Amino acid sequence: MIGKLKGVVDSFGEDFVILDVQGVGYVVHCSARTLQRLPAVGEATSLSIETFVREDMIRLYGFRSDAEREWFRLLQTVQGVGAKVALGVLSVLEPPALANAIAMGDKGAVARAPGVGPRLAARLVAELKDKTPTFAPLDPALVALSGEVAEGKAPQPITDAISALVNLGYQQAQASAAVAAALKSAGEGAEAKVLIRLGLRELAR
Repeated sequence: MIGKLKGVVDSFGEDFVILDVQGVGYVVHCSARTLQRLPAVGEATSLSIETFVREDMIRLYGFRSDAEREWFRLLQTVQGVGAKVALGVLSVLEPPALANAIAMGDKGAVARAPGVGPRLAARLVAELKDKTPTFAPLDPALVALSGEVAEGKAPQPITDAISALVNLGYQQAQASAAVAAALKSAGEGAEAKVLIRLGLRELAR
C-alpha cells in the first residue's frame, strides 16, 4: 500500500493531480482545497496517500496532512458517505473547522459540501460527534464564543467580525474559529476591522 508520495507536480485535472515520482506519474485524486494549495507545475511537493484497491482499479487519494487523511477515512464510516462525498466535505471544511462544526452541531456548515443534504449532514454530526476530539480537541475559547454568539451576548465587534466573514463566503464555524484566534492576539477590546483582518489571515493559512 502507498502511504505517502513525494515528487514533482506534473499537471492538474479537474479533481486530481499527476505527481511525477522519479519518472513515474501517479494520478492522485484530491479535494478542491488540497488542489488549490498545491504548488505550481514543476515544483516539488508531498502528499499523504490513501490507496483504494478494487477488482477493476487502484485509485490514490492525496492529502496535505495525515489529519486530513484520517478525516477522509472517518467520514466514510457514516452510511451514505463514499470517497467522492468525503472529498466534497474536505473541499469546503478544513479538518479543524470540520471538527468544530461537528462538535458544535453545525449541520448547516457540513451541508454546504457537494452531495451532502440536510439529512446526511445531520447523520454526520450525530455519528461523528463523539469521535471529533480524537482528531481536533476543541478550543474552550471557541466553545464559549460560539455560545455567546448563539445567545446574542457577544460584544458587537465580535458579532460584526463573524458576520463579515460569513458574508465573504466562510462557514459560521470557520468564521467563529478565525475570530476566536484573532481575539487571542488582538485582545478582548479589539475593533471589528482588526478582528476581520486577523481573522482573514487565520483563514488564509
